[in-house]
Amino acid sequence: MSANDRPMGQQTKTSATHESAFLKACRREPVPHTPVWFMRQAGRSLPEYLRVREGIPMLDSCMMPELVAEITMQPVRRHGVDAAIYFSDIVVPLKAIGIDLDIKPGVGPVIADPIRTRADLARLRDLTPEDVRYVTEAIGLLTAELGSTPLIGFAGAPFTLASYLVEGGPSRNHEHTKALMYGDPQLWADLLDRLAEITGAFLKVQIEAGASAVQLFDSWVGALAPADYRRSVLPASAKVFDAVAPYGVPRIHFGVGTGELLGLMGEAGADVVGVDWRVPLDEAARRVGPGKALQGNLDPAVLFAPTEAVEAKTQEVLDAAAGLEGHVFNLGHGVMPTMDPDALTRLVEYVHTSTER
Repeated sequence: MSANDRPMGQQTKTSATHESAFLKACRREPVPHTPVWFMRQAGRSLPEYLRVREGIPMLDSCMMPELVAEITMQPVRRHGVDAAIYFSDIVVPLKAIGIDLDIKPGVGPVIADPIRTRADLARLRDLTPEDVRYVTEAIGLLTAELGSTPLIGFAGAPFTLASYLVEGGPSRNHEHTKALMYGDPQLWADLLDRLAEITGAFLKVQIEAGASAVQLFDSWVGALAPADYRRSVLPASAKVFDAVAPYGVPRIHFGVGTGELLGLMGEAGADVVGVDWRVPLDEAARRVGPGKALQGNLDPAVLFAPTEAVEAKTQEVLDAAAGLEGHVFNLGHGVMPTMDPDALTRLVEYVHTSTER
């Protein structure tokens, strides 16, 4: 029995969101229309987001419940998407347990003292609900306002978190990360195991507060070959998915440049596998195999083209998804800050209208 069928936690047949198009698609059930949401939809391209975030550092904004709720709701109100994605950042749980880090504009997360030795593991303590009380409060505000619209919780996957911690920040080649993974496999395994525990705990907080689904972002795992993923990453990702399986909410797994890893990412425990724009959805379905829904996968850059071109490329995605067991429409990566918000609104309307049953 899949996690989607278990009558536990938030995802019960009596919950307000159970019959939503988004959750039906995740469960591979018939839908009234193909559901849509966008990664990084919470703000970025919206002027109203820029106004409420003005002068507030990213990490600070993630710890202000009323602001989090407002930012999460903005694209739902404007675009009419079928699910909200909780506004946060993948490094929030690391900050919550005391890791000295900051998100620098134009750079990304920067770690003051990278983790590269066994002694450094002691800095990765357990995460408790008290560490992230602002998450529980924000989700309470959101579920009250969202009603029947599902809220997606999210977290960074162990590999991507480890890469930030080991490199000290974003990296093009992940040289320190791979040096540790290949050079000290046991330390690497222990590091990812600790991060899996922290990530699982963070997702549990979100589900228990009211999230209807969760997504695990593995932004950098596309840097690995399949054999390395299976040996050095899959066990930790599987541990995260196993930790939240009893709640019965859909579990989504997404990575960038992961065309060669799609089957393994599903094997790790995802109910829905996110696909970037590099692999057509019908081919992705072949690689993933039966029993999984897919999410994706319009190239975000298409949104800068004229409306007729956007609609043509969108239809290509919908046609490739026609035979899927379940499909959640999304971009193949996140919303870009310079996108025209109206183009996103038109895209949602086009998908809904084109797929209405």
